[in-house]
Amino acid sequence: MTDATEQAENSPQGGKNPVRDAILEQVNNAKEARTVSPEDVARAVSAQNWNKLIRDVRAEAVRLAKEGQISIYRKGREVDPDDFKGVWRLGLPGLSKPPKDEDASSD
Repeated sequence: MTDATEQAENSPQGGKNPVRDAILEQVNNAKEARTVSPEDVARAVSAQNWNKLIRDVRAEAVRLAKEGQISIYRKGREVDPDDFKGVWRLGLPGLSKPPKDEDASSD
């Protein structure tokens, strides 16, 4: 399976990457301190075939995270873009929750 970047480079759109554009748009337009789901990003690109785009969303999210433009979150904490599993979300860098032991002491 080719990823969205390869598809975009070979498309008549002249190298535009709709997955990358959708990620950046949704993350930048999210309400303060909010993250977005990869499914919502995929649906923004293709409402009917969104499930086929999840791998492309993940691949592009990893690239953007490595560039420092976004962060990938799991359970409210930033994760290593090269090593994450399970349910994940996308957001601007710096939205992580404090560790649990700091939650109690911040009262």
